Amino acid sequence: MSKPWTSELIIKSLGVAKCNGSMAAAKEDLPLEKAIEVAKQKADDLTGNSIKALTCEVIGTCVSMRVKIDGHWPKDALEIIKRGEWDSRFE
Repeated sequence: MSKPWTSELIIKSLGVAKCNGSMAAAKEDLPLEKAIEVAKQKADDLTGNSIKALTCEVIGTCVSMRVKIDGHWPKDALEIIKRGEWDSRFE
């Protein structure tokens, strides 16, 4: 039996039944640490070669789900990660 979809794990981590579909209604906010947990659960199914890269893949799923990461839209969170501002959180 295969693992759940990444989106299902994100929804479970948020503790909601489903996410809102529109940007205006989006209110879900996933802590980075929860995104890291999902990345670890999905490590065998993702392509990243580090926990940071795997987490970026999970955050990519959050883009289409309209789920913020630590109060930031996913694309902004990915930029923060790219700049290295959250590096200490991946240790």
